Amino acid sequence: MDLKEIQSLIKFVAKSGASEVKLEMEDVKITIKTISDEKKGEATTYVQHIPMGQPVAQAPAQPAAAPSAPAAAAEATAAASDENSKYVTIKSPIIGTFYRKPSPDKPAFVEVGDTIATGDVLCVIEAMKLFNEIESEMSGKIVKVLVDDASPVEFDQPLFLVDPS
Repeated sequence: MDLKEIQSLIKFVAKSGASEVKLEMEDVKITIKTISDEKKGEATTYVQHIPMGQPVAQAPAQPAAAPSAPAAAAEATAAASDENSKYVTIKSPIIGTFYRKPSPDKPAFVEVGDTIATGDVLCVIEAMKLFNEIESEMSGKIVKVLVDDASPVEFDQPLFLVDPS
């Protein structure tokens, strides 16, 4: 499924008034949730896109942004991989803007030292005005947050280090 098909699906779901749609195919799993804020008269749509066949220890892919970031991220990952080999890296499944909090006035989803379980929301990544919740696909303890809040991230960019033990 390509990006245009996903965008069309999101528009269709938003117009239909459905609150949640799950689509699972051979190569991809997509969950689209629309949450209404009746007080403000607004609706926010969250999309989770999980490429099938991806290792369980990784989070769904998220959008990335800065063109110079991949080279820097690759160097940083290579240098850190030796000393952090016992940790699992949760990576961005899409390109977008990384946010640690659900809104500016709320606390961060996770902090260093927090214990997480499978399905816990770790962050959100904004892509095309949609806020995509990134959920943990494993249990463990957050060792390090590798991205600053409100920073652009690229596809497959490391976001968190997790100690699975």
